Amino acid sequence: MLTTELCSIAGIRYPIIQAGMGPWSTSGLCAAVANAGGLGIISTSGLAMGMMAPQAMEWLVGPGETGTPYEVVKRILYRTKEATAEARGIFGINCPLAVEWGESRNQIVQAAIDVRNEDAEMRDRFRVIITSAGNPAPWAETIKASGAKWFHVVPSVYHAKKCEQAGVDAVIASGHEGGMHISWEPVHTMVLLPAVVKVVKVPVIGTGGFSDGATLAAALALGAVGVQMGTRFIATKESDFVDPWKQQILQKGERDTMVARGIAGPARYLKNSAAVELADITVKKSPNLYLGQADDLTTLDPDIMAKEMESWMGVIEGGREDEKVLWAGGEVAGRIEDLPTVKELIERTCQEAEEVILSLPRNIK
Repeated sequence: MLTTELCSIAGIRYPIIQAGMGPWSTSGLCAAVANAGGLGIISTSGLAMGMMAPQAMEWLVGPGETGTPYEVVKRILYRTKEATAEARGIFGINCPLAVEWGESRNQIVQAAIDVRNEDAEMRDRFRVIITSAGNPAPWAETIKASGAKWFHVVPSVYHAKKCEQAGVDAVIASGHEGGMHISWEPVHTMVLLPAVVKVVKVPVIGTGGFSDGATLAAALALGAVGVQMGTRFIATKESDFVDPWKQQILQKGERDTMVARGIAGPARYLKNSAAVELADITVKKSPNLYLGQADDLTTLDPDIMAKEMESWMGVIEGGREDEKVLWAGGEVAGRIEDLPTVKELIERTCQEAEEVILSLPRNIK
């Protein structure tokens, strides 16, 4: 069986993490991944921005129920503990740290810490806090005191070094070919991952472009201890994402994604009319995005924000199956051709990776 340092750190069977992807809930997907032996991750970015799809909110907290981000996250965590009890699955949470999310961000992090403190089984199985989209340093004392393993998502060597200095247990190097929010600079996994591995001593996980055994084997060859997959997990039977989104992924080829504005910066979408229109308005009204320069949101033309929200509402409201919806997805969508169960996907990926690794000596003359 394929075992790496990531398995030891997180207490999981397979070196695969399911990405926390918003604004949709990933709670059902998280439980399925945890039960299959991977590291399932609960997404909170939609909650932090107040954009969680109504269907997702009902699954998380019940029809008609409401609450603060703190209250909702605690319900999510306890429900996930119940959903993974029989298999003793291991899970975690993604906490965005962007200053724009202010008090919601604070409540999400505090809820994660509090449930670990008040529940012994939570401490045993809710093991990982993944932070992203912000400076991890101010959170070091708070998160490390919780006893959870702390991973942070980074887009560059510079940020990886900063994370190591902050005391993270591992870094997740996020290549530019990933879906939805991506870095301002177009540094792809083949360059980023080995560069990060070279400069930090903490374990490194690769994300962006991973979908199967061959890519998992490639990540290990580049020095990673495992991979995090997002788009590939959307296209699974247990995924919380709406069926039209899954079908869009299955229909796309390797050239069928594009980058445009995405609420907080650059984002990669599956190519359709909505994505082309957003890219066009991005070129006209926010061209610095393609030059790696952040916008001043106080002076950004409101037309572009209106176009983003118009296209996103189709997803948030349940996913209309038409060309007006923005479907986030990574370049790897072009390599996804089936809709397996989570268990089938994880086991197949690791088996294929082992086969690739064992075949390498035969390919060397």
